[in-house]
Amino acid sequence: MSMLSLSDWLLTPPGRYLLNWEMRAVDRLVADLFGYNAVQIGLPEVDFLRANRMPFRFHADRLSKSAVIARNEALPFATACLDLVVLPHVLEFSSSPHRVLREVERVLMPEGHVIICGFNPFSLWGLRRLAAGQRGSFPWRGQYLSAFRIKDWLTLLGFETQATVFGCYAPAVSSETWLARWHVLDRAGARWWPICGAVYLIHGIKRVHGMRLITPNWREKRAAAKRMAPIAQRGRSVTETRKTQ
Repeated sequence: MSMLSLSDWLLTPPGRYLLNWEMRAVDRLVADLFGYNAVQIGLPEVDFLRANRMPFRFHADRLSKSAVIARNEALPFATACLDLVVLPHVLEFSSSPHRVLREVERVLMPEGHVIICGFNPFSLWGLRRLAAGQRGSFPWRGQYLSAFRIKDWLTLLGFETQATVFGCYAPAVSSETWLARWHVLDRAGARWWPICGAVYLIHGIKRVHGMRLITPNWREKRAAAKRMAPIAQRGRSVTETRKTQ
């Protein structure tokens, strides 16, 4: 069990339970996001962009099975070239999560979107991680970052948080039978303690303050010519009138 990767763990009963909720939640968030280029960083085995309709959608990761092989802290994309970036459980297992977010801010276009999936330290799963310690297997190793902390980082980088969603309130039991019995907590938790879900999704939008649309010169020239036309016509009519007199 200790040798399992995060992708392997997602095939276990608690992994499937979490992944099913995340896929549905991400589908709702990305379905109506428009643009041209969308990238998912990490977990190339799972397609979190399946519900999005941008023409160019691809995965980037350290693994060779991704379309683009890259380090999360140094993305090989031009500045302001992407419309959507999805980060499924990247930050809590990165040695430099803030640097990853800075790279995401760099490659996103103004008004571009970022979707972040993360494990919530203030949950039953967060308690399970504390019990496992740093020597635990996935997903218990790594640094769980609270949604409040991620939103603070996004604000410092110029993002506006559009939505924050929590889910998966059942305890981290390994039995599928017991997970089914604890499903009642999903309904109760979403109502009574919504910020204590095992996982959260954050939707941020990159804002660039002080931007102003510049009207092309040919439009200004056409508008000026249109304003001057009646004056010229009136001038010609007066001259013609004098000549006839």
